[in-house]
Amino acid sequence: MTTASTPKGERRRAALIEAGSQLLVEGGFDAVRHRAVAERAGLPLASTTYYFSSLDDLVTAVVEHQGRQELERGRRQLDELATRHRGIDTVVELVLDMLLGSKRPDTAADAEFVLSRYERLVATGRRPYLRPLMNTLGTELRALLAEILSRSGMPVSDVELERLIALVDGAVVNALIEISPDPRGAAAKMLRAELTA
Repeated sequence: MTTASTPKGERRRAALIEAGSQLLVEGGFDAVRHRAVAERAGLPLASTTYYFSSLDDLVTAVVEHQGRQELERGRRQLDELATRHRGIDTVVELVLDMLLGSKRPDTAADAEFVLSRYERLVATGRRPYLRPLMNTLGTELRALLAEILSRSGMPVSDVELERLIALVDGAVVNALIEISPDPRGAAAKMLRAELTA
């Protein structure tokens, strides 16, 4: 048994991943550095290279941690979701919760959180080592979305689902460049119009 696989080692590794996750939300990928992660976790700098073979390995673990947390929240929400017809506003909020995260009361904080999620998606283009993970997480997310829509009395084909996701993505990206961005509001408006068309 290596030190990394002991309970203490697992706790340290988890602390580093959580610290990296916080830094990623706060400052994007450039904020996730060995020294910054170790300092945030309250662990020695050498711990980052002990538990992760490279910075890419650490970043991958952080992105997977965030993606898995979001999917787990989605699965819990789906488990609580009875099969029945729902109002369009409820369906829109359920879909946006899956794609953008739960709504925050402060619009500025909501925009910052959404920006962090989209940075992960866009960063894959420059970080090919993330592609397999992001493809896996994306497949699981699409399955959750399809099930939510189906249980809400609005089943969609794979093509229709891709169109809905693209519509939300476009609305979010356009909203993020505004002076006072409200990406969730912009996406809700577009999605509501599409689902009622």
